[in-house]
Amino acid sequence: MRLLSYNIHKGIGGKDRKYRLERILDVIEKENPDLICLQEVDRNVRRSRFQNQPHIFMEYFNNSEALFQMNVKLRRGGYGNLILSRWPLLSHHHLSLRFHKKKPRGAQLAIVDTPQGKLHLVNWHLGLSEKERHWQVDHLTHHRLFRESQHLPTIIAGDCNDWRNSLGNGAFSLHGFRQITTPLSRFRTFPAYLAVGSLDKAFQKGHIGIHHAKVVRSRLAKMASDHLPLVLDFNLGNRLRS
Repeated sequence: MRLLSYNIHKGIGGKDRKYRLERILDVIEKENPDLICLQEVDRNVRRSRFQNQPHIFMEYFNNSEALFQMNVKLRRGGYGNLILSRWPLLSHHHLSLRFHKKKPRGAQLAIVDTPQGKLHLVNWHLGLSEKERHWQVDHLTHHRLFRESQHLPTIIAGDCNDWRNSLGNGAFSLHGFRQITTPLSRFRTFPAYLAVGSLDKAFQKGHIGIHHAKVVRSRLAKMASDHLPLVLDFNLGNRLRS
């Protein structure tokens, strides 16, 4: 099974600043993922031609399920997170991760009915300050809606904004999670055209075998957004990445 996590920057290239959503679609299509976790997805916003990006993604990939969470509301429209799944979602929740009066952030929680069993999937976009991020991890992992499914194999993926890489050995390790995206030198995703920061991360808990994990570094990916996408090949079992 394949999961792709991608901060699409509303479809605006990080270097040329041009809105070209078709580049994002092409980057994702080439990876042929079963599960897609996107961040910074626009809906009805001027900069993205007032397009309904969640609907465009849903139609283009013809997924069984699509789940959009608007986190930031603008004067017109807004943006947030999007989950697309080849398989049914047995349940789903949207959780606010807003810390005090900072920019609204959110997490999507879904139980995916994969061919290998139930997967607890979280797609999120964390804040810019370290204190905020650690609070967000703690808030998620202690939340009732998260804890009621914590017995299932769990993957948490998204833009963590974790420049100092403190989450893996800090808040997450305290809750029994293992960081998939290591060593950090192999998972630099920002800025896309000259990546130096490992901001897009994935964590796992439970019986999940990671066969392969990579960052997509194609020429098109370096142009399409200000982040590079993260791809995980996994199964619900125990075999780990070599």
